Amino acid sequence: MNDQNPRTDERAPPTLSRETRRPRRRAWIQLLVLAVILGTAGAVVWWAQTRPQTEAPRGRFGAGQPVPVVVAPALREDVPRTLNALGTVTPFAIVTVKTQVAGPLMRIAFEEGQVVAKGDLLAEIDPRPFQHALEQAQGQLARDMALLRNAEVDLARYRTLAEQNSIARQQLDTQLALVQQYQGIVKTDQALVNNAALNLTYCRILAPMGGRVGLRLVDAGNYVQTNDPGGIVVITQVRPITVLFSVPEDNLPLIIKRLQSGSVLPVTAFDRGRKAKLAAGWLTTVDNQMDVATGTVKLKAQFDNADEALFPNQFVNLEIVVDMLSAQTVIPVAAVQRGAPGTYVYLVKADNIVGVQKVELGVQDGQRVAILSGLAPGDRVVVDGVDRLRDGAKIMLPGQRGGDGRPTRER
Repeated sequence: MNDQNPRTDERAPPTLSRETRRPRRRAWIQLLVLAVILGTAGAVVWWAQTRPQTEAPRGRFGAGQPVPVVVAPALREDVPRTLNALGTVTPFAIVTVKTQVAGPLMRIAFEEGQVVAKGDLLAEIDPRPFQHALEQAQGQLARDMALLRNAEVDLARYRTLAEQNSIARQQLDTQLALVQQYQGIVKTDQALVNNAALNLTYCRILAPMGGRVGLRLVDAGNYVQTNDPGGIVVITQVRPITVLFSVPEDNLPLIIKRLQSGSVLPVTAFDRGRKAKLAAGWLTTVDNQMDVATGTVKLKAQFDNADEALFPNQFVNLEIVVDMLSAQTVIPVAAVQRGAPGTYVYLVKADNIVGVQKVELGVQDGQRVAILSGLAPGDRVVVDGVDRLRDGAKIMLPGQRGGDGRPTRER
């Protein structure tokens, strides 16, 4: 029988494993979080029930106070119906000046950018070869005319002898044919003289039309020919000048109708930013076919361009007045609002109370818009201060005193 230590018989207290401790720790954390949430909720409820009740702020634009606004009346006026388009300025005419005879260019008689009139001298070609050709043609003409006169004298003599039966009829006929031959030669010589004289005049290159000359394309001293592709200079006619632009096909019937009735459609040209007015003109013509790719048709407008504000190939914004609508109810564009009711305005009613009034818009002319329905001339609408309004709000007009006793300022 083995002896055992009595202490070894006693069992040690049981220890918790790691797997056993984790669930207990998680439960304590959950209870702690729940307690924090309940405590926070209770504090919020207590603060809401015990906080002092304060009055709503009563500032100048606070609840119940009139809102300062600016109003404008609806007027009865004529409103133009306009179209907007982007156009390209094109010269009324453009000509590339070329030589009509070949030869050395003796001098250039214009300054680049100069405005010339029709018939002004632009350049000159050496005229001496053409002068000699003219003299040669004139000499040949003089010789053949002398031969013709001699043949005509012989013909007259032969006719007298033929009447006396002194010569054969065949000799008279031969002389008559010789006279006719010399007449044809003289006519040819005269044409050669005229052609030589014409070539001599072509040595002086004149402006075929008035306009502004561009940069010279050839310098003096060069040998120029009639088949040179570039020419000598390009002239553009800028007074008057035209603008090409396109409009959608839906607008074409009204334009055609107005043109066929003899009406003049005014056209105004503005700069790229539509801030500065450049020129005023009129619509001249409509192209004879439509662009099927874009569904537009080209139109041309003409401008006097006395101050040359329009420059060739310049892009401009155009405003075309296609019709004039008379006696329309108009209001400022700033009064029109858009929202759930559609397009509406704030209409000023009795006791300076505003109400939402639905309106139907017509054509717009700059800062004005025509109202087809919803308003009548004399109705007042709010044009400034609408961001603080609602249906049934009370307003304060310029010059009236507000809730703080101070007068409002006019805008």
